[in-house]
Amino acid sequence: MASIDDTHVAHGGTMDPEGNILNPAGADEKTWGWFAIFNIWANDIQSLFGYSLVASLFISFGVGGWTAFAALITAAFFVMWMVNLSGAAGEKYGIPYPVFARASLGTQGAKLPAILRAIVAVFWYGVQVYFASTAVALLIRSITGASGGAEILGLSGIDWISFIIVWGFHIVIFWRGMNWVETFLNIAGPFVYLVMIGLLVVLWQRADGQLLSATATIFANPEGTAWTEFKGFIAIVGTMIAYFAAVMINFSDFSRYAKDKRTMKLGNLAGLPFNMILFSALALLTTGGAAVVYGEAIINPTEIIERTDSVLLGVIGAITFFAATVGINLVANFIPAVNGIANLSPENISFRKAGLITSLFALVIGGLWVSFISQAGISGFVNTLGAVLAPIFGIMIVDYYAHRKEQLNKADLYNMEGGIYHYDNGWNSAAVKAFGVAAVFSVATVWIPFFAILSGFNWVIGAVIGGIIYHALAKGHVKV
Repeated sequence: MASIDDTHVAHGGTMDPEGNILNPAGADEKTWGWFAIFNIWANDIQSLFGYSLVASLFISFGVGGWTAFAALITAAFFVMWMVNLSGAAGEKYGIPYPVFARASLGTQGAKLPAILRAIVAVFWYGVQVYFASTAVALLIRSITGASGGAEILGLSGIDWISFIIVWGFHIVIFWRGMNWVETFLNIAGPFVYLVMIGLLVVLWQRADGQLLSATATIFANPEGTAWTEFKGFIAIVGTMIAYFAAVMINFSDFSRYAKDKRTMKLGNLAGLPFNMILFSALALLTTGGAAVVYGEAIINPTEIIERTDSVLLGVIGAITFFAATVGINLVANFIPAVNGIANLSPENISFRKAGLITSLFALVIGGLWVSFISQAGISGFVNTLGAVLAPIFGIMIVDYYAHRKEQLNKADLYNMEGGIYHYDNGWNSAAVKAFGVAAVFSVATVWIPFFAILSGFNWVIGAVIGGIIYHALAKGHVKV
């Protein structure tokens, strides 16, 4: 880890042999160019769930394909704007999300949103480890022809071996540090696109020239009215914003490694709109090709590959799904979980220790996924945590831009016993009140039927209300 100045150490920063990930990123660590930022979004968008989600949007909302495309691109530009806002402090000061949150919530108050974000991340980290292991199991079965066998907790021997392999692979990546994470993302992002294009070529050949005409029927919506198109447009935008909600709030975890602000913005510009357009087009064409070849619109790429009955394509597809799932796991789940856990005790929990804690939770959650969690109806739990987190974004952005004019005292951010961010015993009462009121309302949009029309925008609503209330309560009282 880069050396930290004496002021930082005096104010509670940690310098252990393993390197504490909450410490500011030094000049030797701010090496990520625009391509690394680009690949954060490539990996975030390219997951199996991301493919299925995008493909389903073209056929599930009763709108024409061009409307769906416009909505996806609109959402991409909105998310880009949001992450440029939330990532600016990370790039400027080299600080991760839990430390950035201390400026507005307080040195102790920031632990609440950090651990909530970590809970969501740890949960999905374990689930994604399981999903990545299914790709490895597919690879083993494609090569060996083995299948079946006794099951333990819903998994066969091959499934458990695959799960442990993937679980261990994640440990190897994070144990080597963020440079290895960057390297893996840079390899996985372009590789997934190459394989998707290869799958499209196979479907094109088997569709006997009918792929484009089938795709055109997906774009067509002769029965749609202007009102249904508008409602579908709004619904799709809201869905995609919700999909990226978690990364929007903690993007400073990644922007802190960017070379400069221009690099961060260029990476976000290329990474979000470009990836969304390219990935959406490939998902649409592949879905259209599958509809011709197999007689139905299949939105799960694994099912498409399995139906090709090609061992070679099965092997390549398994490697691709593995890379894509590990990529999004590192971006959306592992780093936020590690930072949130480390923030509970910055003096004692290093990057490696937090990574091991995250991995142990993932071992339990992922291992129990098939038998218990997948049957338990978890969407309400996850959506609720997302709605609870939403006001934090609004509070942090209003505090940083409107109240502090983009100026932070880095030493005081690491002063856990005093300083301008200590507030009242480490808690900023204005932020806590704003957070509480806004979170109650945004959670209500998830659970109360009366607010069902707003449910797709619970994150935006929570962020806006949180920011407005905080601005009213903290105006003139924030120390800078």
